[in-house]
Amino acid sequence: MSRAPGARSRRLWRRAVRALAGGVDSPVRSFRAVGGTPVFFARGRGAYLEDVDRRRYLDLVGSWGANLLGHAPPAVVRAVREAAGEGLSYGAPNAREHELAERIRARVPRAERVRFVSSGTEAVMSAVRLARGATGRSKVVKFEGGYHGHADGLLARAGSGVAALALPDSAGVPAAVAGETFVVPYNSPQALAELFERRGEEIAAVVVEPVAANMGLVLPRPGFLPALSRTAHRHGALVIADEVVTGFRLRHGTVHETLGLEADLVTLGKAIGGGMPVAAYAGRKSLMRQLAPLGPVYQAGTLAGNPLGMAAGLAVLRSLSAGTYARLERTSGELAEALRAGAEQARLEPIALPRIGSMLGVFFGRGPVTDAAGAARADRRRYARFFHAALDRGVYLPPSPLETAFVSAATTRSDVARAAPALQRAFRAAGGRGRA
Repeated sequence: MSRAPGARSRRLWRRAVRALAGGVDSPVRSFRAVGGTPVFFARGRGAYLEDVDRRRYLDLVGSWGANLLGHAPPAVVRAVREAAGEGLSYGAPNAREHELAERIRARVPRAERVRFVSSGTEAVMSAVRLARGATGRSKVVKFEGGYHGHADGLLARAGSGVAALALPDSAGVPAAVAGETFVVPYNSPQALAELFERRGEEIAAVVVEPVAANMGLVLPRPGFLPALSRTAHRHGALVIADEVVTGFRLRHGTVHETLGLEADLVTLGKAIGGGMPVAAYAGRKSLMRQLAPLGPVYQAGTLAGNPLGMAAGLAVLRSLSAGTYARLERTSGELAEALRAGAEQARLEPIALPRIGSMLGVFFGRGPVTDAAGAARADRRRYARFFHAALDRGVYLPPSPLETAFVSAATTRSDVARAAPALQRAFRAAGGRGRA
């Protein structure tokens, strides 16, 4: 018998669609990509979410990777409560801003100066503006299927909800703005080199997810990221490593340098806020001095660096250690094995199950998937059946075939063991083999 959605979720959904555009504040939450009615959650604790009908789910979405430590980690909650008692927003400097920036600088190469914003979209948008201001060039290169927030110029052939809902780009983006963005296939250094040979003098920056997480999970091929850096720098363009998803998620710092990407600017978000709206961009001092009030590139934010977000970020970063990432690796590896075993027992072929650290993907189709075209060929109907069968049995996966699953540090080996039978039944449902 189906566990979701319950009666209260259904009632809330009917109210939501009358009050909110599309019933949601972010499109992928609508379940449009998998069908059905969204589940409404009431609370989260550790590795689990509880919905409004008091049903419990192992959470493998984790606020899209933000909840690195799980839901309501005590140290973070205490820090936010203390900060809230002192004031929600000052619109003026507070000491937590530079304290968090110092911790980021200690872990991120070349992050000589940091600027906080409130969302990953703002971070990437601002980094692109800075790159244009510093180089005097207007064009930007992104990779097909890469999602860098919803700034106009970066929605060209983007991933995340744009791809899941089969929208080619977005209405409301002027052709002149979209024309400032070049798009090439991910994992294709040759296509990038050919573009630079033709238009290199116009290109201010290349923006890239070192590990693509918004066309499903797509890993960089060996040599791709180093070649990207060499090509961009040879032509005088900057490299922006978009680590909004991967920063402090895959290791205690950023991951791009371990994969051979030489970045000039890096964007961060999600994990550094512990569930609060915190993001940042950072780079070497000579670049960051181009920002107002020191330089001519303007960017501002009323709630940027607000005391609650900074307190949460400090509590998260203070909680991280080598042991945190060792546990994440171990638990994520066991989840990956449970997925592999479930697919195998369901005799479900072909299937691709990529993983890096605590990030996992599921593609119903032949792998490995190396670019957006490969991700688009995956069977979305099978994923929808898989998603709902898992949801019915208490495992909450991304409600889109083109997103990434995340394991939190609160997830235990016992949690994975309890979820394994549910995942096996979900694979059976995806393959249509017997009753789910």
